[in-house]
Amino acid sequence: MKNTLLYLVTVLIWGSTWLAIEFQLGVVAPEVSLVYRFGLAALLMWGYCWYRKLPMQYDLRQHAFFMLLALCNFGFNYLVLYWAQAYLTSALASIAFSTMLLMNIVNTRLFFGQPIAGRIYWGALLGIAGIVLLFWQDLQQLDLSNKVLVGLLMALAGTLIASFGNMVSVRNSKRQVGVLQGNAWGMLYGTLVLAVVSVLSGASFSFDYRAPYVISLLYLAIFGTVVAFACYFVLLKNIGPQKASYVIVLFPLVAVALSSWFEDFQWNGFTLWGFLLVLCGNGLVLTPYSRIRSWLATNVFVGQRKLN
Repeated sequence: MKNTLLYLVTVLIWGSTWLAIEFQLGVVAPEVSLVYRFGLAALLMWGYCWYRKLPMQYDLRQHAFFMLLALCNFGFNYLVLYWAQAYLTSALASIAFSTMLLMNIVNTRLFFGQPIAGRIYWGALLGIAGIVLLFWQDLQQLDLSNKVLVGLLMALAGTLIASFGNMVSVRNSKRQVGVLQGNAWGMLYGTLVLAVVSVLSGASFSFDYRAPYVISLLYLAIFGTVVAFACYFVLLKNIGPQKASYVIVLFPLVAVALSSWFEDFQWNGFTLWGFLLVLCGNGLVLTPYSRIRSWLATNVFVGQRKLN
């Protein structure tokens, strides 16, 4: 039940952050908005860890992994994906990011030698196929120019960086590093890295005091960063990267549902089939093979008896 709740919270929050990000664009440079977002999130994480009196002292080797976590999950991955958005439609960016499910499966095998059940691969492929169908109308209008290809490569690079960050989180958990402490250090280092990048790029540290920007910033910092990353990293620890990362494929389902409510998104046959494929893939990934085999045996047997 606990993992189910963590799963739902992660999907619902990260699936809705796209709407908040829309209110972040325009006045403030993206990299500066990220500094504000992760800076506020780091402050909240550190305050909570101090309130709980959690151990925060680690050796230099572990701090190196905290920095690596920061670069991969709280820094460069976001920057690269933001840059890619300048060349891609949101549909193609979503499809590119959904490939992290496959990347996590492969990286889990490479870095930890963990065997992957065959149903995980099939579930991942079903999920990605569902994402393609969800955005099929947009893809039909895609112009495969050099800029689009550059954007696609950047999006895949940002996704791969994020996948490496997931592996660092799994490694930290295996070394008994608490998720909250790891996130607190990672967000702090990520904020510092993003601030340096912002200064070097000449971005202005301006601020938009209008309510939409401030409210969306608070939502992204508190829920999209503090709460969602904590839930997701606990899932990585509890059920493994190959299962936990399927939440990435479910994000667009929430995004499409919200778009239907707020932006009058029109459903069609591709949307329905996309939803079905993603949900079937999700069920295949999360359901143990023994339960699938038992269900099939029971239903096939009952069906044969009725026919006879």
